[in-house]
Amino acid sequence: MGSVRRASAWLGLVDEGGDERYYDEEYTDYPEAPQTTEAWVTDPRVQVAGETAEQQGRRIATVTPDGFRDARGLGELFRDGIPVIVNLTAMEPADAKRVVDFAAGLTFGLRGSIERVANRVFLLTPADYLVVSAEAAGRSADGFFNQS
Repeated sequence: MGSVRRASAWLGLVDEGGDERYYDEEYTDYPEAPQTTEAWVTDPRVQVAGETAEQQGRRIATVTPDGFRDARGLGELFRDGIPVIVNLTAMEPADAKRVVDFAAGLTFGLRGSIERVANRVFLLTPADYLVVSAEAAGRSADGFFNQS
């Protein structure tokens, strides 16, 4: 009965500080594991890849602003030399237009570029980045997507 009570307490189904009579007498408290400040990652390669990308400057930020007040955050990312994908699909059209105007001025002032990726989704790239478009260049008339 003690192990069922402990499992129920662990799942949050019963109060942990309740009746002590249900606990086994041989139950021992284990010392708590030391707390670390690092984020818990299931695959250690994920954290290493993230650190490597940050060291080499290979980062792209995605921003989904709720209103025009969030434009400052995307401006700070872009000013730091990070390409930014701005998703405006959740915004009102008037606020989305203001953010696009802000982003256009930002890219012009910092000699970057702005490109529409999809409906209400834009890519802001700093001056030292090149966006390669592979729409028609990689396809031939009898290519992979020809279903006839």
